[in-house]
Formats: sequence, C-alpha cells, structure tokens
Amino acid sequence: MTLQLQIVGNAMQMAVCTLQPGGTVYCEAGKFLFKTSNVTMETRLSGPGGGQAAGGGGAAGGMGGMLRQAMGTAMQAGQRALAGESLAFQYFSATGDEGTVGFAGVLPGEMRALELDGTRAWFAEKDAFVAAESTVHFGIAFQGGRTGRSGGEGFVLEKFTGRGTVVIAGAGNFIDLNPADFGGRIEVDTGCIVAFEEGIQYGVQRIGGLDRQGLMNAVFGGEGLSLATLEGNGRVILQSMTIEGLANALKKAQGADKQGPTGGLFSTHSG
Repeated sequence: MTLQLQIVGNAMQMAVCTLQPGGTVYCEAGKFLFKTSNVTMETRLSGPGGGQAAGGGGAAGGMGGMLRQAMGTAMQAGQRALAGESLAFQYFSATGDEGTVGFAGVLPGEMRALELDGTRAWFAEKDAFVAAESTVHFGIAFQGGRTGRSGGEGFVLEKFTGRGTVVIAGAGNFIDLNPADFGGRIEVDTGCIVAFEEGIQYGVQRIGGLDRQGLMNAVFGGEGLSLATLEGNGRVILQSMTIEGLANALKKAQGADKQGPTGGLFSTHSG
C-alpha cells in the first residue's frame, strides 16, 4: 500500500506522512522532525528485514538464528559506516489510530517520493535518503574500479529495493530527465546526480584530453577532471545545487574563499 504523504514547503521542503494503525516508516537518524503522540519511535542498527534469521528450530536453531541476526546487523552497520552513512535508523509506528510523522532533508532544496513496485531498484547519492516504508529495503552500492576512483560523489550509492514509497531529498531544484530522450546519453557534473532507476548505466569520463584545452577545462572550468555519464532508458533526477558549490559560496561570503580562480581541480574543500 502506498504511503500517504504530503510534501510541503519551498526552499526547505518537508514530508508529512500519515500512518495507518500498525503502519511503520523508517528514516535515517537526523531526518526526523515531529510526530503525534500515538506514534512510537524506536532506534535500531539494522534496516528493514536486516538480521532476520531464516528458519532453524529448537535451542540450537534459536542460538544460530541469534548469531546470524547479530552478524547481519553488524555487517549492515559496518557497511554504512564505511560509506559514511548514519549507523542507525529510526522507526515510527502508529498505534490505536492514524498517526502523523514529519521528516526533512539537511540542505535547502526539494524532496521527491519514489514508488517502488518490486521490478526496478533505485540508486541515489549518499545522504539523499530521508524516509521509507518498512517494505522498502535500504542498501549500499559501491561503484568499483575506475568509476569508483574517479567519480567523487558517485563512489558510494544508496540502493532501494522492494515495494513501497521512499522519500529522497537534494539541494536546489530538481529536474527529471531520461537519457533516451537525448540520444541515449547525458553528461553531468558528478555532484548534480540525485537518483536514477536501475537500468541506467553510470560511469565517469575525463573532460577532454591531456592537451591545452583539456587542462584549461580542468583547471579553470570548476568541474575538475571528470564528468559523470548516464546512459540508457530510465528516469534520472538531477539537482541544481551541489554540496561543494554551496560550501564554497558560504566560504566566499565569509571572506574565506579557498578555491580561487583555478576552480575545482585545486580546491581545498574536503567535504
């Protein structure tokens, strides 16, 4: 059943969810705003279904199930820690009657509700996840090899599978594109990607060659040495603001612009 929610606000949007009795939604720690008194809150290290032991009976089976559950939880938490994500999730359940709970992202920008039907996964940038129904599984996808080393923000992706509603957030305004409408391929600043459907091929390419113009693009263009590439037929969500761009604008406003005229290649921004 699709989660009942309303996205409100402009510059800093919020997702206000209505939970049916017994309904559960979870969020990353730090994204919760408010709830009604009949909504319970529980913090766990595991995601939905995480650490659930399969089968096994009797005392030995119970002990083995507990061990598998503990190992599964530890693996999930360790994977999220390696990816720089929150270690814990907060779960909210309505008791007795309908309940209301509100969530928000951490940057000025938009929110979007994605509906998963079990046939296609969604991938999102790190920190895009806000909240989801308990029927949606949250995972981490690592982009390996050359793509991972060159892709900056794209090295670690959040992966959502299962059925139900998942809410994501980004910076600035969103635009929805399909690479198939643009010859099958689009090239994007690596920090502008919010999310894309399974079936979209994500990669990274160097901007130009190692010639004069290529070096000019890298040094003075503000994009560094690489662009992300998205290919295929599927939905892609981009954001108009990057976290690094926002950080540099704040530094400049405070009189501490450390990026200088050489753009992204020699930026000292470490975020």
